[in-house]
Amino acid sequence: MTPEPAQLADQGKRAFENKKFEEAVELFKQAADGFTAGRAGLMAAEMKNNMSVALFQAGKPQEAFDAVLGVDEVFAGANDLKRQAMSLGNQAAALEALKRPEEAIEKYERAAELFRDVGEGDMRALVMQSAAAIKLKTGKITDSAFKMMGALEAKDKPSLFERVLRFLLRFIK
Repeated sequence: MTPEPAQLADQGKRAFENKKFEEAVELFKQAADGFTAGRAGLMAAEMKNNMSVALFQAGKPQEAFDAVLGVDEVFAGANDLKRQAMSLGNQAAALEALKRPEEAIEKYERAAELFRDVGEGDMRALVMQSAAAIKLKTGKITDSAFKMMGALEAKDKPSLFERVLRFLLRFIK
């Protein structure tokens, strides 16, 4: 008897937690296929999102990007802004690893907007910091400083270091 998609998803999560990324990828793929066949589109999209993260962790950024491409649109169609933002963040991380910085920044910034809209300050800060880091690497120092300042301001509970950094970044013009 073939396991149900939900069982496959649980097995995939356990494999991921145990750092068995290749196994997690296969289980998430099977779960996504099962959810798609059962017309559970949002769950299938969630499994593709999970599969993307596992592929990324397994050091396969192109496959991670391919797995999550278009998933944000599924979540947008269901008005699930948080998961839409997460899938955009996953796309951005893969694009960054693929040395496509401008596209990665665009995805990170769109994810940050969506996280802001749903009140996810810490997640917004994380993607904004990632965008700022790319800008810093590409020599856009001032732009990077503004992004980093925005990221720090988005954090719900900044640490002492983050508060000091926020203060210092205000002096960059």
